[in-house]
Amino acid sequence: MTGGDPQIRALMRTISAAESNVGRPYHVLYGGEYIEDLSRHPDRCVRITVGPNKGNCSTAAGRYQMLSTTWEEKSELYHPKAEGFWLWDAYHFEPEYQDRVIYEWLSDRRAWGEDIAALLRQGQLDKVLRLLSGTWTSLGYGIETNEMTQNLPEIYQKMLAEELEALTAEE
Repeated sequence: MTGGDPQIRALMRTISAAESNVGRPYHVLYGGEYIEDLSRHPDRCVRITVGPNKGNCSTAAGRYQMLSTTWEEKSELYHPKAEGFWLWDAYHFEPEYQDRVIYEWLSDRRAWGEDIAALLRQGQLDKVLRLLSGTWTSLGYGIETNEMTQNLPEIYQKMLAEELEALTAEE
C-alpha cells in the first residue's frame, strides 16, 4: 500500500507481524496453510488445536487474519469496489484490498471510538494495542499471545521509522 498516514501504516505492519508473520502473509490461512485464489475471502473452517478456543473453528485468513464474517462486515463499509449482483456482492481479497479495508477501518474514528492515528502520534501505542486486542488477540491484551507479542512496541517503532523515512524520501 502506498500513501496514507505513516502511523496507521506502521500499525498495520505491526498487526501483520503479530498475526501473519510469514513469507506470503496475504495468502495464509489460520494454521499456516496457503491459498492461491484471492478473488474473495476463502471462508474456510480450520479447527483450532491449542489455546482457549481449542476445538472451535477459525476462518481467519490473509495478512491481518480477518475472520470471514468480519471481512464481509468491514468490506461493506470500506472496500473500494464490490462485484456481484445486488445482495450477493463479492469483495475481492487481493493484497491491495486487504490493506485498503484495514487502513480505512483503523482510520475510522467512529468504528473505534478513538482517533487511533492521534493516539499513536501521542505515543499511546499501549492504549491502541489494548483497544485493538479484541479484534486481533495476538496484540497482547486478548485471550492469546504468541512469540511476537512482547516485541510489538519495538516492531511498531521500527516500522514507524521506516514509514517516516519513506515519506521523507517521497517529498
